[in-house]
Amino acid sequence: MASNEPPWHATVRSLGTAVIGCFFGLALIDVVIASNAAVGLSDASSETLAVPQWLYLATGGAVIGASALLASVITDREFIRSVHDWRKPVSAQLPLRQGIVYLARFVGVAGLVIIVYRGFVGPQVPTANAAVILVFAGVRAGLTMVVYLVGNVWPALNPWRTIAELLPNLGRRYPARLGRWPAVAGLLALVWLETVTPVNKEPALLATAICAYSIVTLAGALFYTPKSWFSNADPLSVTFRFYGSVGPLRWSENGVSLRPPGFDLPESGIVSKTADIAFIVALIWELTFSGFVTTTTGVEFISAVVGWGVPPLVVYGALFVGGYLLFLGAFWLAAQLARKTGETYLTPRTMAVRFAPPLLAIAAGYHLAHYFGFFVSLLPSFVGSVVSPFSPSANPLVLTRPGWFGGLTIAFILVGHVLAVWLAHAEAYATFPSRIQAVRSQYPFIVVMIAYTVVSLWLISLRTVDPAFVS
Repeated sequence: MASNEPPWHATVRSLGTAVIGCFFGLALIDVVIASNAAVGLSDASSETLAVPQWLYLATGGAVIGASALLASVITDREFIRSVHDWRKPVSAQLPLRQGIVYLARFVGVAGLVIIVYRGFVGPQVPTANAAVILVFAGVRAGLTMVVYLVGNVWPALNPWRTIAELLPNLGRRYPARLGRWPAVAGLLALVWLETVTPVNKEPALLATAICAYSIVTLAGALFYTPKSWFSNADPLSVTFRFYGSVGPLRWSENGVSLRPPGFDLPESGIVSKTADIAFIVALIWELTFSGFVTTTTGVEFISAVVGWGVPPLVVYGALFVGGYLLFLGAFWLAAQLARKTGETYLTPRTMAVRFAPPLLAIAAGYHLAHYFGFFVSLLPSFVGSVVSPFSPSANPLVLTRPGWFGGLTIAFILVGHVLAVWLAHAEAYATFPSRIQAVRSQYPFIVVMIAYTVVSLWLISLRTVDPAFVS
């Protein structure tokens, strides 16, 4: 009997089977006893690439080149529309939905209490403290991966939202002119804090930072409303919302539906203002920045500049702010050029708003490359912290990653890149009536996407070390 599923559906299913096989392959990973080394940025970064350089360069170059040709090869609007509109209902109803939500809220609040408590009173050794493991392996790595690989579960888990919704609020109107700029500033501030302070190595400092974050977050949610604050100003909620838009599952009152990852982005309307674009670029830059400062090249560069008499924090600050402005400026320049190459009367801002969502696929791919190995290594410690947060193991286990993990890192970045190019391709054909306009409008954005990807691939090829002067 002939199948009604799209021809590419079987390929997707095969890839899914391959992914499952990879997880079974994790059983082959060696297990070692963790030392008292800190869980920090250097651990989250990729290790030295363990694949032949010629294969690395050939694979990366071939995929990037193929993605650049995509815009000029696939021009059948009907095919693009049929692929992009595919979806499948997974469940007509969500049994016990309310009970699951209540359980998730309890888990979120309990997790926050445990993290703060163990941060202050637990052992001040990061690999043996549940607070550090739960925050960096559980939330920074694991939960974020769940959000863009499955769907956004943060609204139910968010402990600050749960608390805020139980308390009366002043109900002030959130200033529309602020948009998501507070979330942009908050995200950059969190990344800066993680980079230049030992918050990922000193549990008590981490607990103090979380208490300060809790005060600011609850004050904002109660001054305005939880809905407006967590939709616009809270950097964690906005981060998970943006990453969640890449996930394949969508929850609604009618049940759960499945779409290919990221295919909801073009019509999601998640990007509508300049602040949204700035936030997406910040997601890409923060991973690039943390990746650079934990490489030998980054450490040598920073050490050389400090050797000229420049204070370390000034060097880090200039690199952090300057790099972010460079990434953001490159995307805005692409929007300016796309208006000319596409020969359209649409403003550069409109072009930027429409082509910014595909960048989330690049951000997700780079996060997966940056944190997947880190999460796998600390998986025994994470499970132990969840099961028994008050009696941690004196000698926690750490999984040693085999050499083929380097290939996964490359694949994650390249898959994110190809998905981003396809989404930009679909957006262009949805925006312009002319095929020539649709093809030419993509060129500047594809160049920027290639630049982001090349930088990411370059960083993962470098050996990682502790960041200079702040480790």
